[in-house]
Amino acid sequence: MAARAVPRAPRESQSRPPGTTPVRFRPTLHPGAWWLWAISLGVAATRTTNPLLLALLLAASGYVVATHRSPAPWARSYTAFVRLALAVVVIRVLFAVALGSPIPGTHTLLTLPEVPLPHWAQGIRLGGRVTAEAVLFAAYDGLKLATLLVCVGAANALASPSRLLKSLPGALYETGVAVVVALTFAPHLIADVRRLRAARRLRGRPDRGVRGLLQVGLPVLEGALERSVALAAAMEARGYGRTADVPAPVRRTTTALTLGGLLGVCAGTYGLLTAEGGTYGLPVLLAGVLAALAGLRLGGRRSPRTRYRPDPWGAHAWLVTGSGAAVAALLTLASVRDPEALHPGVVPLVAPTLPLWPAVAVLLALLPAFVVPREPS
Repeated sequence: MAARAVPRAPRESQSRPPGTTPVRFRPTLHPGAWWLWAISLGVAATRTTNPLLLALLLAASGYVVATHRSPAPWARSYTAFVRLALAVVVIRVLFAVALGSPIPGTHTLLTLPEVPLPHWAQGIRLGGRVTAEAVLFAAYDGLKLATLLVCVGAANALASPSRLLKSLPGALYETGVAVVVALTFAPHLIADVRRLRAARRLRGRPDRGVRGLLQVGLPVLEGALERSVALAAAMEARGYGRTADVPAPVRRTTTALTLGGLLGVCAGTYGLLTAEGGTYGLPVLLAGVLAALAGLRLGGRRSPRTRYRPDPWGAHAWLVTGSGAAVAALLTLASVRDPEALHPGVVPLVAPTLPLWPAVAVLLALLPAFVVPREPS
């Protein structure tokens, strides 16, 4: 008896409605590129206290986040970082008002009651005269730190922590897992708070104020503990922490290369920062980096794991990383050539001005918003 022919499944082109084009999977950007871009913007923020340039950095990073943030729960932490940045500015100004500032000033805003302190606390005061120069200097300083925090929040909102962990070398896998778990704690916590507040509003219960905070805080803490126990059980079930047998000479070589590379990086960096070490700083730094990379390469043999669908590092990743690095390099150069424009003075009290070419350099941070394709929602 002849065997019955099994009908084949229809091909994609046959089952597709007529007149439509196939939807091809477009690989997303490498998460390391987003982190390098955000870290570069943070480095640029540390090179200036000009509030106009810092506002441009905030606007550029915020626009990129608004155009490329995914709807995942870990991407909702950007708002929390912005609020934390605002709190940093307020706290910095309050400290300058309450504890005084070494910045002299002639424009008195108010005079607080001053608390006398013992002789061993010289240089510290509580209360007293509050000047506009001291408040403005504290606001500039706090805004610099706030911009750095917002840049870190942009990296958290744009780069998937799990994909970033997958891209780490094997020698740093255990450390990367701990960092990723710590980074994802805040987004999950914020998602739980929003979910519980929405549930309380639907039930007609208060979700604001001290009472609402107490009623929401306990379930959030309970959920965090349950999530940590479930994560620990899942990691144990998947064999986390197992290592491969590596010969003793390879282990010793790995340790020597890693420690020697780190010492070389420290010595080379010190040489670049000092005038006496300008001749040996760069070669020692490059040798230390190469030795550390070799040690990480050998140390990866202890972690027997494979990568499923590794993220490619393509042209878009180079453009994103290059745009951030260009902003950091140009602002560093501007801080050396024109420090007065990047660090406006407060004595005498003058309005800050926007330097032209550093502002154009900051606008390079907007490049990812136009060259990186958006991820499908």
